Amino acid sequence: MFESAERDPVMSKDDFAAREGELRTALLQRQYALLEKADRTVLLVVAGIDGAGKGSTVNQLNEWMDPRNIHTLAFGAETPESAQRPPLWQFWNALPPKGQLGIVFDSWYAPLMAEASSKHPDPDAIAFLAAEIQRFEALLAADGVQVVKLWYHLSRDAQAGRIRKQLADPATAWRVSKADRQVHKRFERLRRAGETVIAATQSPHAPWQVVPGADDRMRMVTTATALLDAFNRKLPKVVPLPAQMGAPAFVLRAPHASMPAAMLPTAPMAPEAYDLRMDAAQARLGQLVRHKAFRDRSLVLVFEGIDAAGKGGAIRRITHALDARQYSVMPVSAPTDMEKAHPYLWRFWNRLPTHGRVAIFDRSWYGRVLVERVEKLIGPEVWRRAYDEINDFEAQLQESGAVVLKFWLAVSQEEQLRRFNERAETPFKRFKLTPDDWRNRDKWEDYRRAADAMFERTDTVGAPWHVVATDDKRLARVQVIEAVTQGLGKALGKRGV
Repeated sequence: MFESAERDPVMSKDDFAAREGELRTALLQRQYALLEKADRTVLLVVAGIDGAGKGSTVNQLNEWMDPRNIHTLAFGAETPESAQRPPLWQFWNALPPKGQLGIVFDSWYAPLMAEASSKHPDPDAIAFLAAEIQRFEALLAADGVQVVKLWYHLSRDAQAGRIRKQLADPATAWRVSKADRQVHKRFERLRRAGETVIAATQSPHAPWQVVPGADDRMRMVTTATALLDAFNRKLPKVVPLPAQMGAPAFVLRAPHASMPAAMLPTAPMAPEAYDLRMDAAQARLGQLVRHKAFRDRSLVLVFEGIDAAGKGGAIRRITHALDARQYSVMPVSAPTDMEKAHPYLWRFWNRLPTHGRVAIFDRSWYGRVLVERVEKLIGPEVWRRAYDEINDFEAQLQESGAVVLKFWLAVSQEEQLRRFNERAETPFKRFKLTPDDWRNRDKWEDYRRAADAMFERTDTVGAPWHVVATDDKRLARVQVIEAVTQGLGKALGKRGV
């Protein structure tokens, strides 16, 4: 795999001069075409042996191209903020919009490389980390992100020679890190690790290319050519999402939740009983989120449902039990232009809570398999793929300490019509009623089928759906907040709090 790069090929000054102008012009043209068309984000992942000239090459790329549309993303040691979220959060958060080029150092490959280059690498850990990377890159590729991966390599002697040369010059000595100095001693182990990483994560939509790093000119021409080839390559139409590696949170429940076809008439909940149960549930929720066990957890609540089913009222009963500094309520509507310029889940990754906080989504990432499906804003191949993407997203939330609870609030057609008319006749409620609300009544059965398919595919052990009939608002609000306290208490091991 590295034999050609370890021959340390050299390019003459004349050959480089003959190629430089052509490559620079072509790269600039393709960069501006990418910016104008804005049909994809290009991510250049820079990896390989320390001391192989990665930093110098990226500096030169910024000179050859327009640096205003290049985002150099460097990820080092874990920060307190990133430690409280899933490992991939920092990479999602930093994704450039479509039309831009991102160059990534210390990428999502760092944990895999660390494991593969350890004295006693664990094959199961390597397989798990590689599978996570493959799913991440497949999801990016399916949503308009072109991942270009370059592995910089050179011979052991050439690497040692480059380090000595840089150390001898005060202008470049600062570039030499402790890791650069240790490569010579660990070269064979790092070489084997590189082969393992590349073999485990090679894919048609995110291929690796080995770049010889000993000679500055050869390295730059190879890098520029690889990037130009990527610019000229079409995005794949279909990118299969690899299988999830056995996370319990990803397992579907049986039987799964279902949307009630009709609301059975029941005696309304008495105000006195409502007050007693609501006060007790709110008190318990307040205790749970202030408990020391919650300091290492977060709570993510998702509310979906039929128009006028009472999402806002249920959310207000939850927030009444919380400190306003501890929670965020995020109403989700049509995406902005900036959000459209990123993969679909990007805007939700950007809103994830840190430990000790509560995030409440009034509509959510499920819009992809509900409104976008029903309104035919996306094709079937997109919303069918979204079920696995959503399950994967929620599994990552749970692995990072989040408690994920999802609520579908269902109302009968008769009660919905009564509430619509009440809103139309009440001045301070009129703003809640829109033309879309009336139009959606005509698509009741379409939304019911979409919701049932959603439950079937995303009602998981780790992130279950709670279907609540809301014709009786009092009973529904009590059931919602009691389900929150039960789910959070179970997760914290504090059922009796």
